Amino acid sequence: MLYQDTKAHDESRQGEAFAPETTSTQVFNKKFYIESYGCAMNFNDSEIVASILSGEGYGPTRNVEEASLILLNTCSIREKAEQTVRKRLTEFKQIKRATPNLLVGVLGCMAERLKGKLLEEEKLVDLVVGPDAYRSLPALIAEAETGQKSVNVLLSREETYGDISPIRLDNNGVTSFVSIMRGCNNMCTFCVVPFTRGRERSRDAYSIVREARELFENGYREVTLLGQNVDSYYWTNDAGDETVTFSMLLERVAQIDPLLRVRFSTSHPKDITDEVLYVMQRYENICNYIHLPVQSGSSRVLQLMNRTYTREWYISKVKRIRELLPDCGLSTDIITGFCTETEEDHQDTMSMMKYVQYDLAYMYFYSERPGTLAARRYQDDIPEEVKKRRLAEVVAIHRENSLRNMQQDLGKTFKVLVEGTSKKSAEELYGRNDQNKVIVFPKENFKKGDYVMVKVESCTSGTLIGKAIS
Repeated sequence: MLYQDTKAHDESRQGEAFAPETTSTQVFNKKFYIESYGCAMNFNDSEIVASILSGEGYGPTRNVEEASLILLNTCSIREKAEQTVRKRLTEFKQIKRATPNLLVGVLGCMAERLKGKLLEEEKLVDLVVGPDAYRSLPALIAEAETGQKSVNVLLSREETYGDISPIRLDNNGVTSFVSIMRGCNNMCTFCVVPFTRGRERSRDAYSIVREARELFENGYREVTLLGQNVDSYYWTNDAGDETVTFSMLLERVAQIDPLLRVRFSTSHPKDITDEVLYVMQRYENICNYIHLPVQSGSSRVLQLMNRTYTREWYISKVKRIRELLPDCGLSTDIITGFCTETEEDHQDTMSMMKYVQYDLAYMYFYSERPGTLAARRYQDDIPEEVKKRRLAEVVAIHRENSLRNMQQDLGKTFKVLVEGTSKKSAEELYGRNDQNKVIVFPKENFKKGDYVMVKVESCTSGTLIGKAIS
């Protein structure tokens, strides 16, 4: 998934509170306030939670003082994220002292791992709910209202929330996520996801297409199909006479309407197939952009990470993508300072960055997570100052690559989906092109949701700047 420590991308989101911007005529007896941390899946889960709570008479609010229920949807991928959540819980504990009936709960990946500490030792929360237990929220809230501590962190082999229509909280009305699967079967040694989100299971293909179609009919113009490893999506109906692979699902969503842009994330290098690339070739509305995490450029380190591919294999996959999709944008995840990483291993990562020249990158130094295979098998033996120095060197290469890639787009014209007003000027709009690059241009008479042809006139290392053409 898209986790980030070094901010090298405009989509970084950590600890945001959400509520719909649109006005609803529904009257709610109670309000809930929710903050989400970490990956895109967590933000999508918060929308599922909002839907479940709506059925119980709860409405979302951006004002924590209005809330009778405060929820933090948490991430365990980095120690920094856990520290941030603990700090927020301590702040909410102070608010709770002045509001005795206020309930505070932790959702998501920290729930299972730290349930005992959060509930009993530190007494920071009233309820703890794991990623597969959101349907039980109403009962857990009712129990917590009696003064009991409530917890459900059981993992499921079936739960996909496929029948729940999420309430769009971070709602720009143009782009949205659609979850297609949950959990992960890849036991990467550095990753806690298989232990906090459970085994992989794919959602009913028809419910995915239905949700994407409803979004389009409600004015949305882009969906991102979301999963820990979308390329391993594999759904079979109850009768066993129909099977849908990811390439087939991708095509079905693209066929909803040519005006609906389709993206997906994340792809595991070992699973992305030529069939997926051929579907991307056939449909103009499937964006030429792939997030292809490499993690390390060293085959030795990749083996320790249990990534199941070598440096050479990854490079051959990049060559194949560029052979079939010459203008495809590529992004990646990089970990520096993994257990036993040598300077030679680090140089392999540096050379990988120079070779691929990623358009976007999520870069962070290794943070050992309790319960992972790496924590059990290997010693976290790289000093933090070395990890940070190597990270800085990787970041420097990426910035050079990013600026060079942006400069190569000068004079080119791109189809841009307008997502909103630029943060720097109310007279400018921003959107993204096919390759997921942000483009800013004068507002004129265009609005959110429009497709606009924009000619690039200048750039920074992270943004293209242009002007609309007729």
